[in-house]
Amino acid sequence: MLPPVTAALTKQRLLVATSLTLFSVVFVADAVWERPGLGIGHFFYLAIALLALAGGVRLGAAAGAAAAVLYATATVIDPHIASSDVLTIGMVIRAATFISIGMLIGWYASGYRALVGELQVLVQRDQLTGLPNTRAFEAAITRRLEGGRAFALLVGDMDALMAINHEQGRAHGNDVLRTLADLLQQSLGPEDEIARVGGDEFAIISPTQTSEEAAHLATRLERAASGESPITFGWSSYPQDGENALSLYRAADERLYARKLIRGRRLGDGGAHLRAISR
Repeated sequence: MLPPVTAALTKQRLLVATSLTLFSVVFVADAVWERPGLGIGHFFYLAIALLALAGGVRLGAAAGAAAAVLYATATVIDPHIASSDVLTIGMVIRAATFISIGMLIGWYASGYRALVGELQVLVQRDQLTGLPNTRAFEAAITRRLEGGRAFALLVGDMDALMAINHEQGRAHGNDVLRTLADLLQQSLGPEDEIARVGGDEFAIISPTQTSEEAAHLATRLERAASGESPITFGWSSYPQDGENALSLYRAADERLYARKLIRGRRLGDGGAHLRAISR
């Protein structure tokens, strides 16, 4: 399956190619076979619509203007149509109609693309923290695996969210989650990727080279969030701890579980979500 951006670009190119072909075919047909009252030139509307769908308002207007010029040229060439029919009010109205239709369809297409773009962003974002969600993170780790370069996967589980929600209310718990998300994001580099992948779970991809570097990063992030929103991280390193997403998640989750036990903290049920993700 093609990525969304590649698929959209391919569709756009197909629309442009089809439109240009249709412009040529309609022009030739109009110049050769048009007769008074036949209306072959109306097929220019299809070519205008396709180009407007592909390029928006400006390209739609340009397509309408081009159709008007081609229609007028075909009228001059066609021996069955009087050349005097070119400079008429009807021709002006037709040109205005071509351009208006192109602009209208282009405006609609631009608005539709903007809306789809916004929805795609929302689908891949966690509503509470604004971080990428599980779907976006799975795509990110797939890209890293396909790239073949070493990286680390960190799996973090907030230590006391259930107690905070119970003692201080869920609204305060949400504030703590947002604060933790901001702290973690500010503590990461530009090449790191973070996501919220569960109720109190965060996952991070970092271009570290070894498991030792990943452990150091986990410790640094835990210290950065050691105030009101403590978190424990487990980690794994590709390809040292696994060569696919499932094995990396398992290795990171096992370290997380072990560190929770060593610290004497209660392990919640959050790790089950990560263990359930497979490739």
